[in-house]
Amino acid sequence: MHQVLANFSVSISELKKNPSALLTQASGAPIAVLNHNKPAAYLVPVETYEAMMEMLEDYELAKLVEGRRADKDKAVTVSLDDL
Repeated sequence: MHQVLANFSVSISELKKNPSALLTQASGAPIAVLNHNKPAAYLVPVETYEAMMEMLEDYELAKLVEGRRADKDKAVTVSLDDL
């Protein structure tokens, strides 16, 4: 059984009828789109999606920083004048 990770849910057929009204009713909260009572997709506001993408990017950058910190002992010291 799939867990529904939203407080609002709607069937695909209901979504087709009036998507704008559903977005208004949800007041910016995510909406689970169900197909045969199983989550098929999530509908999220633009602001939420952009925030999620920014968080993912920050997470990936943090992993990159930690990986490079682990290799700090391999760093070569260079003078700015030499560049």
